[in-house]
Amino acid sequence: MTENARAPRLTARSRALPPWTLLAAGAVLGGLLGGAYGTFKAPTYTATSYVVAVPTENSDQASALGFAQAYGRVATQLAVLGDAQVWAGVPVSTLRSSVQTATSPDAPMVAVSATSKGRELAADMANAVARSLTRHANDTKDSTHVELLEFSRAVKPAAPSSAPATVTGLVGASAGGLLGGLVLLVRPRRRPEEPVPAASVPSPAIAADVHGQL
Repeated sequence: MTENARAPRLTARSRALPPWTLLAAGAVLGGLLGGAYGTFKAPTYTATSYVVAVPTENSDQASALGFAQAYGRVATQLAVLGDAQVWAGVPVSTLRSSVQTATSPDAPMVAVSATSKGRELAADMANAVARSLTRHANDTKDSTHVELLEFSRAVKPAAPSSAPATVTGLVGASAGGLLGGLVLLVRPRRRPEEPVPAASVPSPAIAADVHGQL
């Protein structure tokens, strides 16, 4: 069989592939890329320190809860991070990108979490920001009638907080499959090829009449 004869067959086979093959290929490729990302990326660790707002004699629990919400918002401001950088040993920009706070609507508590590639550094940053926040809050406790106390210090995390390779692989497979589905939706539709009319050959009787007339 010649090469020219094989080419149409290969083309026909590629056109006959079902649409789900593109979805499967995208999912497999995305899973491989996601798994490789989770395997080779350096793990990150998160440590959390807790501080609690306590009302003084001239205040109540509702005021402490309200001030805890406010302290959670100002914990990542420059005034607090400026002092925390001395104790943590990192610049303010690092604290601003690595530290997050969370508050509860039911308890007057502020959680200060820090994320880093080093376990000890994560704990140091969380404790430094919590310490600085407590200091700034207690400087005004005579007027706010709310005192901020250390509830729990951050400890060196035992396990990384970043997603493992299995999770990143599943996320990559989902994204790859979704991308393959989008390609199927936006790809141009093939128009059915119009049949080429066969060349008409005169019948023997008509051909004989034509020769007779000549």
